[in-house]
Amino acid sequence: MDHRQAEQGGLDIVVTTMASDSHTWNLVFLQFLLEELGHRVTNLGACVPDALLLSECRRIAPDLIVISSVNGHGHQEGLRVIPVLRACPELRRTPTVIGGKLGIAGADDPDRERTLLAAGFDAVFEDGASVAGFREFVGGLRPRVLL
Repeated sequence: MDHRQAEQGGLDIVVTTMASDSHTWNLVFLQFLLEELGHRVTNLGACVPDALLLSECRRIAPDLIVISSVNGHGHQEGLRVIPVLRACPELRRTPTVIGGKLGIAGADDPDRERTLLAAGFDAVFEDGASVAGFREFVGGLRPRVLL
C-alpha cells in the first residue's frame, strides 16, 4: 500500500507485549500485517512495563491498542493492565484487544475470554484464532477525531 494512503486513512495503532513477555516475532508479524492494511504502527517491543505502556499510549493517543502475548501469561497480565488503561480518561474508550497464547493450559477456556472482555478488553484473539477475525475487527474501526 502507498504510504500516503496510510497517512490519509489509516489508524494509529500501538502494538505491544506486557512486562513479562520477551517475545518479539509476534509483534513484528502484527506490525507488518497492520502496515500492509494501511495503518501507522508504533511497536513498543518486548517486556513493556505498565507505566511505559500507559505513558506511550497517552502520548500517541492511538486509535487501537493491540496487546500480544506468547509466554502464556497474557490472561493474568491482561487483567492487571486493562484497568490501568481504562482508568486513564484519554484511553478509556480506546479500542484495546489482547491476543496470542493467553494461558498455559491451551486456548480451550471460554471463561478466559469472558473474563478479559468483562475486565475491559474490546476483543480477545486466542492462540490459533484466525487472522481474518482480527483483520475484520480492525477493518471496522475508524480513526479518532480530535476536537
